[in-house]
Amino acid sequence: MKHLGCCSIEFFLFHTQYYRKITLPKVHNIVERNRCNLHIFTVPTNHNVANAYFCTTFYAPISTMIDYLPLIFQQLIASSTHLIAKNAVTNVDPFVAVLWRAVFSCFMFALWLLWKRRRFIRIERNDIWRIVVLGFINIPLNQLAFFKGLSYTTPANTALLYALTPTFVFMLAAFTKHEKPTARRFFGIAIAFVGVLLVLFEKGLSFDAEHITGNLLVLSASFSWAVFTTYGRPLVLKYGALNMTAMAMFAGLVTYLPFYVFIPVSTQFTDISLMSWGSIAYLGWITSGLGYTLWYMALSKIPASKVAVFNNIQPVLTTILTMIIFGIMPTTVFLIGGAIILAGVLLTQRS
Repeated sequence: MKHLGCCSIEFFLFHTQYYRKITLPKVHNIVERNRCNLHIFTVPTNHNVANAYFCTTFYAPISTMIDYLPLIFQQLIASSTHLIAKNAVTNVDPFVAVLWRAVFSCFMFALWLLWKRRRFIRIERNDIWRIVVLGFINIPLNQLAFFKGLSYTTPANTALLYALTPTFVFMLAAFTKHEKPTARRFFGIAIAFVGVLLVLFEKGLSFDAEHITGNLLVLSASFSWAVFTTYGRPLVLKYGALNMTAMAMFAGLVTYLPFYVFIPVSTQFTDISLMSWGSIAYLGWITSGLGYTLWYMALSKIPASKVAVFNNIQPVLTTILTMIIFGIMPTTVFLIGGAIILAGVLLTQRS
């Protein structure tokens, strides 16, 4: 410890995602430089004190704006998923659509591995079955339930039920003790869900008896996506986002093949139209390949419940996309609902 002359210092303290200007009072002792185990920032000053300087350390923000960029791009991709998937299942059996979506995605990752000439990473023995389970959650559970549910319910119902994903992630993360639940985070998620209700209110929400099967399937898809998010995050932190996405896709395709082989389908390979092939390829390459990788990249930097609440932005982005395509002006209810969703998302990030 070194003795300092009296001096004062002003600096910006980075606290979570916000900046606060703090003026320290006069100090006499230097702060040791190894007090934090995260990124360390050192702030030197010299107030005409001979051979004396002040150093302090403070925690860097865990999440910065740069960490959110993959998540923002992922949401832009995901906003088109419901529309394109609905077009795919209109003319193609969901079992067939899920299979070829997985094939397209795995083919993309295989080409990437060959292009980069990457060696297979070493996987710990205990993690092999965890990756297999993650793949099973990804394709046989999540994607199949999503496609089957979408063929039996409306896109608005699908978007609303998927908006429950942040709630499921919040509960799972708290139950598994991966995250400490906070009241602010819970209220942020609840507020965002209310905003989704307003946005979708004009889009044909329907809970008639004819949609019960589809709604239950989409609800199970929403829950399985929450499990995929929460269960996969520790593996992402260990092996990396791109590696885990690729392994989850390959494992998912392998675990899905028995379902496809033993369940009769109504669509043959030659029955798929060129437009349907385009929709499935988009879902495989862009939504699953690129979108899932971006999702896991965000999870490697940001807590799961903070990432999941961004799912509630999808109905807004989907509606905006529809407005651009068909030249529809936004309604007052849509603008209010969108503002409420944004407020809920921001509140969650502050927790």
